[in-house]
Amino acid sequence: MITADRIRCGWCHSSDLYMKYHDVEWGVPVYDDTTLFEFLLLETFQAGLSWITILNKRENFKAAFDQFDYKKIAHYSDDKIQELLQDAGIIRNKLKVYSAVTNAQNFIKIQEEFGSFSTYIWAFVNHTPIKNSPRTLKEVPATSPISDSISKDLKKRGFKFVGSTVMYAFMQATGMVDDHVENCWKRNSLPQMDVKSPD
Repeated sequence: MITADRIRCGWCHSSDLYMKYHDVEWGVPVYDDTTLFEFLLLETFQAGLSWITILNKRENFKAAFDQFDYKKIAHYSDDKIQELLQDAGIIRNKLKVYSAVTNAQNFIKIQEEFGSFSTYIWAFVNHTPIKNSPRTLKEVPATSPISDSISKDLKKRGFKFVGSTVMYAFMQATGMVDDHVENCWKRNSLPQMDVKSPD
């Protein structure tokens, strides 16, 4: 249940869906590869758009992209891609749809090299969430040296739509970095969650 009178980060108040996402997911560490791929796919589609636009279409994306099964997505045929480009429920951007397939293929290559994508991506923060201390939204950065490094490495590996801003948003979404402002109720709840890396 979403309690409207809670103090939250200012960006999430426009809808119950946005507040639920803020309260339940944003900033919470994610180590499951399927969920990490879901956020990677959604963040790449979000590039140039608002996150609420993607959240509103999240269930459509889930249905269109086989529950974010990267093993299936990696083998999508041209017919499947054309079907996606006709799906009004998602973002029908040709380059982004094709990048979802390419990124799934490269995601699997990283799994093969590191054992899991989680092991690879969390190594950038030494497997420990970064807790920033922004007092206001203006103090929340759009990029960081770490998101720069992740972006550079993913691009080198053939990933598309993974600029530093996209990857910083991915870090926030998957709890690699906690940017809840200091008076947000969620900020003080995260340290007690005892979410640990499988490593």
